[in-house]
Amino acid sequence: MELSFGLILNIIIAIYLFVDAKKRDRSPILWGILGLLFGLLPLGIYLIITGRKLWGWILVIISILYFIFAVIAGIFGILFSLFQGQ
Repeated sequence: MELSFGLILNIIIAIYLFVDAKKRDRSPILWGILGLLFGLLPLGIYLIITGRKLWGWILVIISILYFIFAVIAGIFGILFSLFQGQ
């Protein structure tokens, strides 16, 4: 369920970036691919570049915090699995 939600969200972000970048002459294929692969981070960067700085920075900060949380959760998961066997 979560994987499909993330995929759908990335597709929506990619479509938005493609359409908006096309309107602003900003390499729509590149932004569409970045949006599909990385989701919110390129959307935030794109918003900053196009002058919508507040929402752009909010999305960039959320993306970075999510990444940090995922790394920490992964480390704890590995440590938990290592010490659970003892």
